[in-house]
Amino acid sequence: MTEQEYIEFIQPYIDAGENIMTRLQALNKDYRRKYQNYPIYNLQQRIKKKQSIHDKLTRLDLETSADNARTYLKDIAGIRVICYFINDIYHTVETIKKQTDLVVIKECDYISVPKHNGYRSYHIVLGTPVYYEEGMEYFPVEIQLRTMSMDFWASMEHRICYKKNPDNKNALAGDLLAYAEQLKEIESNFEKHYDK
Repeated sequence: MTEQEYIEFIQPYIDAGENIMTRLQALNKDYRRKYQNYPIYNLQQRIKKKQSIHDKLTRLDLETSADNARTYLKDIAGIRVICYFINDIYHTVETIKKQTDLVVIKECDYISVPKHNGYRSYHIVLGTPVYYEEGMEYFPVEIQLRTMSMDFWASMEHRICYKKNPDNKNALAGDLLAYAEQLKEIESNFEKHYDK
């Protein structure tokens, strides 16, 4: 994929991501008006860079073309939603799923069933309408919803391990799993105070 092909290819994903960002910001404001509280602490948006698309297609043993990226990659547009509490995550997911022009492509609840390494998050891929002069087409946007403690753990794990092969892999895996459990307990204690 040339640089020019990438620029043309990526634009509808940028539009789809902005569409979802606007909806999430509106939901957060609406919640604030009704309940004097925000479920969402922070929103982060990203678009996969050309090299990341190339690398992921290569890892999947696929030709690095725009067609393959469009067909096989559902995380080109991504949004990270950082919430205060787990209930805020589930509430946000249910609220956005009520929007009838969005299509749920895939969901993974790594909060109820964490990954073996301790990773916790809620992932949902939404088919998002993007309108053109000629009509409308759906593009996927992956949303990852986490609490602040889940995001802290995932960020540190990514920094320490991602795309690296540490020497002390087994010991590190045990430590990371223990840290995940400690953060889960801290988060649960904060939630008890909030619910009082």
